[in-house]
Amino acid sequence: MNLNRRNFLKSASVATAGAITLNSCKSTSPEQIIDYSKLDEVLAQPILKRELFPNPIIIETLELLRFKNNFLCRVRSTDGAVGISVGNNAQLESVWPIFTVRLQPFFPGKDARDLEKLLDEVYVYKSNYKLQNLAMWVPLATIEFAILDLLGRIAGKSFGELIGEIYNPKIAVYQANNFRGKSAQESIVGIKEQVEETQAKAVKYKIGGRMSNNADYPPGRTEELIPLVRKTFGDQMTIYADSNGSYTAAEAIRVGKILEEYKTDFYEEPVPFDWLEETKQVTDAVNVPVAGGEQEPSLHNFRWLIGNQALDIVQPDMFYFGGMIRSMKVALMAEAYGKQCVPHISGSGLGYLYMMHFVSAIPNAGPFHEFKGFNKSIPLECTTSALTSNGGIVDVPTGSGLGVEIDPDFIAKHEIVKG
Repeated sequence: MNLNRRNFLKSASVATAGAITLNSCKSTSPEQIIDYSKLDEVLAQPILKRELFPNPIIIETLELLRFKNNFLCRVRSTDGAVGISVGNNAQLESVWPIFTVRLQPFFPGKDARDLEKLLDEVYVYKSNYKLQNLAMWVPLATIEFAILDLLGRIAGKSFGELIGEIYNPKIAVYQANNFRGKSAQESIVGIKEQVEETQAKAVKYKIGGRMSNNADYPPGRTEELIPLVRKTFGDQMTIYADSNGSYTAAEAIRVGKILEEYKTDFYEEPVPFDWLEETKQVTDAVNVPVAGGEQEPSLHNFRWLIGNQALDIVQPDMFYFGGMIRSMKVALMAEAYGKQCVPHISGSGLGYLYMMHFVSAIPNAGPFHEFKGFNKSIPLECTTSALTSNGGIVDVPTGSGLGVEIDPDFIAKHEIVKG
């Protein structure tokens, strides 16, 4: 990807949106009324292929299991089918009571085929909408993944086949890293080592100080590191930069101009994630694709970001955004506007597997997707993928459900968590 890709993204948006020309402009005046009708049509479309299941699948039990700091969700139907998911352990360690007290009681007795509707209903149940953000969406994503595993095993379909068509059976990865706190020279050593290990053809590195109000960490690191990364990897490497909301709009634009100079392929979260108008200001001002959405909890806010051309690339997180069904709605809204989806994935548990299945089923996947390494702490078997990076390419499992079998002895070590 080079600097011309931004122009491609913008022109593709105009061509794809067609009748929604108001939305396809680079900038909008305060008086301009945005037409969201195309996005609302996308949001109205069902995601889960309910037609695969002619008979009711009644949820008998839904449990949260824990062994040390590892969390599993296990769901059983009245017919004896079982689905398992692995949670985002780094977050569930803090928010598991929301799972057991606010979400778990809702699901027993419900028809798993109605999962898409159930996700809307549990949002209102016990006024859970007041918890909207990572605290609710991570537990709910864990539940959704277990139910999708159950449904996939019943239908003999992979996650991707339950929520879409398979567009991407193989995924090219970008090597993600975080060497904030180290100098530019120290950071480049670590980045090189990781890229050599995975043979990835793309890399993402951190700039700024993370939600730091323009502070660098350490001072001067960013402006030294940007040219150093390009010099180290050359023009053939795809390079992404992630600021994690480090900047005000003015500073984000200044840094964005440096990123332009060194042919950066996207600029992630230039300002704090909930600064929607400022995000658009940066997108309008810099000639490098702006990506975002990792922290975004609201489907309605994604609708605004896409409809107002505030992002070039959308990045819903499989856990932080509440699962694949909600994330697919974001991807399809973006696709309607000619934009790419490059989902974020938090690193713990089997997050990389959930991300891979999601990417397999989206029509507007970016060229490279996030990779933070394979989790070797969860013993599992996969007969359809080696789950290794071969030249920066990973095969998506094609088995039923998640496509892996977690060691039963490992599952047996877990105890049921009581609310």
